[in-house]
Amino acid sequence: MLVGSVPLESSEAVFRLFGPTLGPYLPAIPDGETGERRWWVARFSRNVYSRHPDLEVLQRPPEEDLGTERLTRRGRGKSWLFRIRNGRAPRIGEPGTGMGFTLDAVASYEVFRRLRAEKVIPPGVRFQVSIPLPNSSASPGIFVPEDLPRMRAALKAALAAEAAEIARRIPHEDLAIQWDGSWEITDVYGGVPQLASGDAIERNVGQIRGLSAGIPETVLLGYHLCFGTFGGWPRFSPPDLGRAVAFANAAIEASGRRVDWLHMPTLDRTDDAFYAPLPELRPQGARVYLGMIHSMASFDARLAAARRFLPDFGVAAYCGFGRLEPAELPAILRDHLRAVKALAA
Repeated sequence: MLVGSVPLESSEAVFRLFGPTLGPYLPAIPDGETGERRWWVARFSRNVYSRHPDLEVLQRPPEEDLGTERLTRRGRGKSWLFRIRNGRAPRIGEPGTGMGFTLDAVASYEVFRRLRAEKVIPPGVRFQVSIPLPNSSASPGIFVPEDLPRMRAALKAALAAEAAEIARRIPHEDLAIQWDGSWEITDVYGGVPQLASGDAIERNVGQIRGLSAGIPETVLLGYHLCFGTFGGWPRFSPPDLGRAVAFANAAIEASGRRVDWLHMPTLDRTDDAFYAPLPELRPQGARVYLGMIHSMASFDARLAAARRFLPDFGVAAYCGFGRLEPAELPAILRDHLRAVKALAA
């Protein structure tokens, strides 16, 4: 599977690159989250939060960082920071379109449909829309800690409305929606000092309850979990997959509907200890994809290690490719095709 972002100039370029080559092996194909979307949740700070009447800007990046080409921080202390204005209860944008996912999805779907008719995209492959989970969308360092619960509640409502609106505008049999969680996984491993107390699993699973209520069962639903790529991959390296497995089990249980796939990253580890928690995974029918298409010199050894604990799974990269350079894509494509052959062997 493909997680989401691709550093190309348009959704058509993404579909033309991956449709003919990986399309026969994919459950769904993303539009690449091109343009400013390649920076994932970083774009919200300037495009949504900084313009919101209920939010106050406490800190903004240096002037040279405000252009489209610099949505991410250059160093610590040089990012956006917000708080909710006194007495305000923020609502994020127009319900269903205020975060931008619906409008982007509808535009890309028209390209998807045209290229499928041209046989660039194989029949049966769905159009994939990836949306960050609320807790990743409002993380410590972007909002003051005391405002996180209210901001995350507002974002849950906004993102749930976007997912429901996408499902209303795109034919269900063509659609797959994926929830992306990065800060969630960092938090459940104790990597967010501002949120170190309390039950981290419950803190991050609570946002999932009711989030997919507006997504019909005829639409495929997946989760992408991540160790983070901002500042380089991985943002942190856990000792094993134990906490990720625990969170995945809780997320699937809390989803309130069928989950069709679960993507979980791996590291450059060939030892049994890292993969040993995988037998505890309870996918409840979801197809499991392990993010191990990287560092291909050790791919076969890592594949064998994971299979000792989880005999049946698909493969993917550890994350999207949005923070990489376009020149790296041919090698990435070759790695994916090699992984397909190894998986079938």
